[in-house]
Amino acid sequence: MSTLAKHSVYPPNYWKRVVFTFCMGWAIIWVYRSMLSPIYTEIQGTIGPQSNAAMGLIASCYFFGYTALQIPSGILVDKFGQKKILIPGFIVFAIGVLSIAFAQNLGMIYFGSVLAGVGCGTYYGAAFSLTAQHVPPEKKGVATAIVNSGSALGLILGMTGSSFLVKQLNLPWQTMVFISAALIVFLVIWFAIMIVGAKNAPNPQHTQPAESAEKAESAGSIEPLGKAAIEEAPVKKGLFRKELVASYILYFSTCYAYYLIVTWLPKFLESERGIQGSMIGLITSMIAVAAVPGALFFANLSDKKKDKKPAIIIGLEFSAFVLIAVSVFVPNAGLLAFVLLLYGFLGKLAVDPVLISYITDKADSKSVASTLGVFNFFGMSSSVIAPALTGYIIDSTGSGEWGFYIGAIILLIGTVLFTILSSGSRKVAHR
Repeated sequence: MSTLAKHSVYPPNYWKRVVFTFCMGWAIIWVYRSMLSPIYTEIQGTIGPQSNAAMGLIASCYFFGYTALQIPSGILVDKFGQKKILIPGFIVFAIGVLSIAFAQNLGMIYFGSVLAGVGCGTYYGAAFSLTAQHVPPEKKGVATAIVNSGSALGLILGMTGSSFLVKQLNLPWQTMVFISAALIVFLVIWFAIMIVGAKNAPNPQHTQPAESAEKAESAGSIEPLGKAAIEEAPVKKGLFRKELVASYILYFSTCYAYYLIVTWLPKFLESERGIQGSMIGLITSMIAVAAVPGALFFANLSDKKKDKKPAIIIGLEFSAFVLIAVSVFVPNAGLLAFVLLLYGFLGKLAVDPVLISYITDKADSKSVASTLGVFNFFGMSSSVIAPALTGYIIDSTGSGEWGFYIGAIILLIGTVLFTILSSGSRKVAHR
C-alpha cells in the first residue's frame, strides 16, 4: 500500500484537529497540576497539620508516577499507536484525581497523586509524536507553541480557580478536585471521538522528502532538496547522541526551576511577601499570561531561523536564570509581578516549543515518541526532586530563598553544558 493510501484515513486538515486537541489536553492537565499548591493550608484542615516537606511531596508523588511512565509510554506509543495508550492512561488519571477528592489522610493523597501521575504519563510522547507526524514542517514550531499554550491556560485556571473558589468563596477544597476530574473524563471522551486510531501512519510530507533525497543523491544533485537534511539523515540513530544528551540535561535544569516556582511560589508569596487571597494565584499566573505570546514569538522565529534554534534556546535559558535569581531580591508585589511576566515571556513555556522542535529534528523518524519520552523523563525527573527538596529547605532555613537560589544555579549549569555540547555537535555537522 502506498504512503498516500495509508494516509487517506486522515480527514483534511487533520493536523489542526491534532493541535487543538493536545492544546486542550495540556490545559486540563495543568488545571490539576496547579490547583493544589495554593490551597495547601485548606487541605491540612482535612488531613491535619503537616510539614512543608510533607506537603511538597504531594507534587513529587505525582511527578514520580508521571516520570516513571515517560520512557515506557513512549515505546508503547511507537508500537501500538497514540489512541490505544492515551485513553486507558487518562482513565487511570481520572481515578487518581477522584481518590484525592475522597482522601482523609496524607497517605491517600500521596497514593492518588502517584496514580494520577502514572495515568497522565501517557500524554507527552503521544501528543508530540502525533503533532510531529501530522503538522507541516514549516509550521512545526508554531504548532508546538500553540499546543504548549494549553499549559499556560491550565496554569491560570488552576491557580486562580482554586484560590478564588476555596479562599474567596470558602468552598471545600475538594470542589476544585471534582472539577478537575470531570474535565479529565471529558478529555477521555474527546480522545475517543477525535483521534483517528491509525497506528503511526507515515505522513507524506515527511516521507516524500526522504524518498526524493535518495533519487536526487543517486542523480548527483542534492542542492534543491537541502544538503543539510540529507547529510543528517544517516546519523539519526540512538537515543543518547551528544546533542540529544545536551538537550536532556538542559530540560532537567529548565524543569527544576519551573516546577520549583509552580509548587512553592504561592507559599513564598503568602509567607514571605505578605500577599493574601486570590492575589496569590493571580500573581503566579502572570507567568502563564506572558508565556503564550512568548512561546508563539520564539517558535515562529525558530521556524524562520531553523539553523539558529540552539542560539535561541541558549539566549532564553540565560535570560530565565537571571530573572529567577533576581526574583528573590524584588521588594514588592508590583515589581515581582513584572519579573514574573518577563520570566513567562522568556522562560520554560517559551523555550519548550523550540526545544521540542529541536529534539524532533534530531530524532530518528522511527523512534520520535521514544526520544521524546527520554527527553521528558530527564525533564520531569527534576520535578520529582524540586518540590520535596525545596520543602525541606524551607523547613530547615525558615525561608524559600535558598530554594530559588538553587533553582537558578541548576539552570545556569544546564545552560552552560548545553552551550558546550551543542556547539561541539554543530562544528561536526558543518565539517
